[in-house]
Amino acid sequence: MDGRPVLVSTQYEDATADLVIAELNRRRVPVLRFDPGLDFPAPAGLAARIGVGGWDGQLTVGARTADLSAVRALYHRRPSPYSTDGGAQMVRFAAQENRRGLGGVLGALPGCLYLSHPQAIARAEYKPAQLDAAVRGGFMVPATLITNDPVEAKAFCAEQPTIYKPLHAGSYDVGGEPAGIWAAPVEAGEIDGAVSHSAHLFQARVPKVADVRAVVVGEQVFSARITAPPGVVDWRSEYRSLTYEPIACPEEMREALVRFLAAFGLNFGAFDFSVTGDGTWWFLECNPNGQWAWLEDAAGLPIATAIADLLENGASHHD
Repeated sequence: MDGRPVLVSTQYEDATADLVIAELNRRRVPVLRFDPGLDFPAPAGLAARIGVGGWDGQLTVGARTADLSAVRALYHRRPSPYSTDGGAQMVRFAAQENRRGLGGVLGALPGCLYLSHPQAIARAEYKPAQLDAAVRGGFMVPATLITNDPVEAKAFCAEQPTIYKPLHAGSYDVGGEPAGIWAAPVEAGEIDGAVSHSAHLFQARVPKVADVRAVVVGEQVFSARITAPPGVVDWRSEYRSLTYEPIACPEEMREALVRFLAAFGLNFGAFDFSVTGDGTWWFLECNPNGQWAWLEDAAGLPIATAIADLLENGASHHD
């Protein structure tokens, strides 16, 4: 049995990572799970030395230890931000030292496959970069305006049916409950001076008949057609009313998706497309670390197995 470990960097409560870890355990692949933002500097410890072969040493989490030079893969899921106890200035200093120290070593492991590399994920989260890569990659992309100019925004919204969506898919506090901001229709008459307070993304509304979520793992693509009730713009706002159907991804589209990930140095991506009546897939966005566990169950897609395959094989089997 190959004793090289897989590191899983994520929060304590992560049902998606649980599926992958269970599959790796079934295969008897050693796994060390930890949350660097919470576990370091205790109970985790780091002793890393640079040598001719790269970084060597140990990452210890409680009673378990991983040899840094023997890590076969790092599954960077959704770890907590780096932080520590202490005064405000000390907190900031320690958090930055931990991110650049522990995080820096974890991002420079010799012979390690990253799913995906934390810096690649961070770079790919910028929607302007995604849309540029999508256009260059031959995807159909709706007309898009990013602006803080109310005059420009009003003119764009008057040209065609338009939606607004945030540039960052964060979680916000609404009445004490976490909530997201969904893509929503916006009319020219609704545009006012508030647009000047920040950058806004406006996009032509695609006359869709369905949506597609395409989850790419390495060079494998798992696609599901998502049908929402009539008039729903953002299917994420209607989870309880959706139907799912696994569909085949056209080969030309599969190759384009793989090229898109390669351009960002990613091994994973969750892509969203709107599909029009003529069968055209319109690129909306790629979440470089998107959720997929619900889709595996709803559409019968073996995504956890594909991720476990990639992590188990490691960099030695990856181009």
